[in-house]
Amino acid sequence: MNEKILVVDDNTQLLTLLRLSLERDGFEVVTAESGEEGLRKAYDNHPDVIILDVMMAEMDGWMTCQRLRNVCDTPIIMLTAKSAGQDIIKGLSLGADDYLTKPCSLDELKARIQTVLRRSKGATDTRRHVYDDGRVRIDPVEGTVFREGEAVELTPTESRLLMYLVSQQGRIVPHRELLVNVWGPEYAEEVGYLSVYIRYLRQKIEDDPASPHYIRTRWKVGYYFVGEGAE
Repeated sequence: MNEKILVVDDNTQLLTLLRLSLERDGFEVVTAESGEEGLRKAYDNHPDVIILDVMMAEMDGWMTCQRLRNVCDTPIIMLTAKSAGQDIIKGLSLGADDYLTKPCSLDELKARIQTVLRRSKGATDTRRHVYDDGRVRIDPVEGTVFREGEAVELTPTESRLLMYLVSQQGRIVPHRELLVNVWGPEYAEEVGYLSVYIRYLRQKIEDDPASPHYIRTRWKVGYYFVGEGAE
């Protein structure tokens, strides 16, 4: 079955261009001209990837992304003219899996689509032993995290990053290795992605994110997971 892509953008000409181009590559394409319509079509069509604009009337892409993340784990690629660093960080923090700025080539967009599809299908298997030190429990097989007995909600990207670090427990994992294994080879130089997601993971599992116990930094080299709770 062909993968289904939902494109949400209020630019009808761009919607037509993307639909025709992606359909030529064998994708099934659903389009929406507003955030509200995008939410409805995401619910009705269960797409494999969502391409989402930011600057839309009424419900913008930020709100749409946030609401989508409340109900599904579908990979989201934000495609927008907003190119400032704080905009990219905002998109990733709201749960987007990738962020592309307009104008971009169709070939680059298609490459990013293939990358998030590979990730969502579990191309990288980082599943190993359960980690449980009595305070934090991380089960890579189930994909669950508990802190003091309470479930910790992670985005798909946060989960992949944490599970990979746990699978390499005690080893300093270089930036490039994390980016390639969690995001894909196209992201090998996107070190900024790592700092954003490491910060959010620390906020969710550490007692003091400013002085982390579990997720440590080796300056200019990488990150490593510290713990003694492997089963």
